[in-house]
Amino acid sequence: MTSTHRPRDLGLPKPRIKATRDGQGFVPLTEKVKSPITKPPQSPNSNGGDPKLPPIKAPLPLLSLSQSPQPIRLHLPLSNKKKQSQTIHGLSEFPSSVQTEDSMAETEISPVLQEPRHVVRKFQARPQHEGDGAVVRRSIGRFELKYFDPFLVLDEFSVAAPAGFPDHPHRGFETVTYMLEGAVMHEDFEGHKGTIKAGDLQWMTAGRGIVHSEMPAGPGISKGLQLWVNLSSTNKMIEPRYQEIQSSDIACMAKDGVEVRVIAGESMGVQSPVYTRTPTMYLDFKVRQSAHLRQPIPATWNSFVYVLEGEGVFGSERTAPVGPHHLLLLGQGDGLEVWNKCSKPLRFVLIGGEPLGEPVAQLGPFVMNTEEEIDRTIDDFQFYVNGFEKAKHWRSEGMGGL
Repeated sequence: MTSTHRPRDLGLPKPRIKATRDGQGFVPLTEKVKSPITKPPQSPNSNGGDPKLPPIKAPLPLLSLSQSPQPIRLHLPLSNKKKQSQTIHGLSEFPSSVQTEDSMAETEISPVLQEPRHVVRKFQARPQHEGDGAVVRRSIGRFELKYFDPFLVLDEFSVAAPAGFPDHPHRGFETVTYMLEGAVMHEDFEGHKGTIKAGDLQWMTAGRGIVHSEMPAGPGISKGLQLWVNLSSTNKMIEPRYQEIQSSDIACMAKDGVEVRVIAGESMGVQSPVYTRTPTMYLDFKVRQSAHLRQPIPATWNSFVYVLEGEGVFGSERTAPVGPHHLLLLGQGDGLEVWNKCSKPLRFVLIGGEPLGEPVAQLGPFVMNTEEEIDRTIDDFQFYVNGFEKAKHWRSEGMGGL
C-alpha cells in the first residue's frame, strides 16, 4: 500500500536495497554480493513458476475457481480424509459454532512434530504514516527487517476517509489484501474495480505493471493486512491478474478450541482455492482458552507469525506470552506449536513461503532483481511503456478520473 506522485515526480523512498543471501536483511546496491545466490531445491509440490497463465485483456478478469485456466495446484500436503468447511462472515468473528470433521484423526489435525520451530526473533510493529494520511504498522519492509524471502512487506493498516492509498504503481510482485474490519474500494487503470469487505481476500499479481488505488469505502475505520509476496525472475513480467475470494467462500475448520481460515495453502484438512505462483501458506487462526495447536510447515520454507488479538505462547511452552502487533520470525523445523494460556481468545496469522533465493532490488513499489531492471522500470513508468501504457490518461474516480 505504497502511494506515489504522478510522473515524473515519483516520490519513491531511497536508498535502493538488495537482499542479503540469507533473505533477512539488506545491503546498499553499491555493495557487491560476494557469491552468487542459488535457488534452494524446489519442494515436490512446488510449481516452479508454472503454469503460464494466458494474457488478460481489459478489464482485468477475476480468477475464480470456475475460471481457473487449469486445475489449481497447492503447495502443502493434503490428507485423504473427507474435507468439510464452514463459511465465516464478517470481521474477526469466527462463528461460535463451526462445522468440524469428527472422523478426522487427532494426529492429522495436531500431528506430532519431529522438530518444532522456535521463535528466533521478535519485535512489535509500531504505527507509521503511509499513503495519503493512512496509518500502518509495518513489520516486514522496515529498518529492522527489510526482506524475509519471499516476503517484502507486511502492513497492518488502519484508514478512514479521506485518507487512503491513491493512484500508485507496482511491478514485480504480488499484493495480498485481507480485510479485518470495514471495507476498501479498489480501482485500477484497466477498468477493474470493486469493494473488498471484512473477511474478503484480494490476491493481486502486479507482474509487469499495474497502477491502482485503494481507498476506504464508507464511514468508519477500515482495517486489514497487506502482504507483499515476491515473484521469481521468470514471473516478474507476467500479465497482471486478480484472485478475489469473498469471506463466505474462504474455507475454515474448527476442532478442540482451534479455528482456522485458510487464506492460502491447507490446514486441518481444508484447502484454499487460491493459486500461489510463489508457494505460500497463509492461515488465520483463533485459539480458545487452554487450547493447543500444532501446524505443519514445509521444512525448507521461511515462516512467521503476526499476532492480531489476545496473547499466545509460540514455539516452546516455557516462553512468555506474546501480545498484539508482534511479529515472530520462526526458525527451522517441520511445524509450529501454539498454546493459549490466557482467558481471552488468541488470534494470529501464520504465513510461510518457499524462498526464491534470488537477488532483490527494490525502489518503493518496484521490485526486480537488478539495479538495471529498476532503472528500466522507472523509465517504463515515466514514459508509459512496457505495461504502463494506460497510466498516461488514467485517474481513479477518487482522483477526478472517469
